[in-house]
This record gives sequence, structure tokens and C-alpha cells, in this order.
Amino acid sequence: MQVFLVGANTYFISRTAYSGMAICGFGISYLWTINVKKTAISTHWQRVSYSTGAAIGGILGVIIAQMLRK
Repeated sequence: MQVFLVGANTYFISRTAYSGMAICGFGISYLWTINVKKTAISTHWQRVSYSTGAAIGGILGVIIAQMLRK
């Protein structure tokens, strides 16, 4: 979810969409505080799963941000 928001935020920044930037910026920071605790004690496969989700989240963030801007 965090990488999803980073992807969306990148799109909103490139389009100077302040409301999108504010929402994504807040979400990124808030989720980071939660994720730090979770990843500190994870196994290898949990890290692989998290990283795969991050890759998918980044792509979906841009796609959905583009749809919201239309």
C-alpha cells in the first residue's frame, strides 16, 4: 500500500495536483510508521512477499492516479 501511494504521489506531483499530493503524502508517512515494526521481525519469504506487493503497488498507484485525474 505504501508503494502504491508513492506511485500515485509521483503522478500527482508531476501534475501539480495538491489535494492528491497531500493525501498520498500523509498516507505514505502514516503507513511507514506501521511498516517499520512489521518488517523488523520478518522472515525471508515475508520480505519477498512485501517487495512483490511493493512492485505491484507502485504500478497500480500510477494507473489509478491517472484514472482519478481524468
